[in-house]
Amino acid sequence: MSGSLEIIAFRVNDQSFCVKTGSIREIRGWAPVTPIPHSPYEVLGVINLRGTVIPIIDLAVKLGMPGTEASERSAIIVTDVNKMTVGLLVEGVSDILTVPADSLQPIPTSAGQSTAFADGILAHQNQMICFLNLENLFSTTLSYEGGGAVAAGGGAGGWEEF
Repeated sequence: MSGSLEIIAFRVNDQSFCVKTGSIREIRGWAPVTPIPHSPYEVLGVINLRGTVIPIIDLAVKLGMPGTEASERSAIIVTDVNKMTVGLLVEGVSDILTVPADSLQPIPTSAGQSTAFADGILAHQNQMICFLNLENLFSTTLSYEGGGAVAAGGGAGGWEEF
């Protein structure tokens, strides 16, 4: 299996992204969340997943895009990343694939900081799929468990009101 990658492909703002299947716990349909006061902007709220409360992150906002309008076609990808369990709101899951590892192309260095959050681009069936690095995207400088600190912002809750 060293010559292949197992990925799950999904859509965010009509763009294709993927992650390794190894960090995925399950894929669920959209369910309403309970909002949490003073949470970071990308945190939509929390859900109860079989007795465990987990945060639901709007992946589009986390990636610096306009937020996702949740619908019956939306999905929550429940993932374990950096010792945290989080749900990622996406427009929909398109495929679970095994692709050749050599089909992963590097992101040009001129793309700047985005190279820290993506491991490359997959060319698959005439489309380009951004291969996200969830460990870097959810680095330990931002914690969603146990009231952890938020590295950015001001104010008492880590974020400034505008």
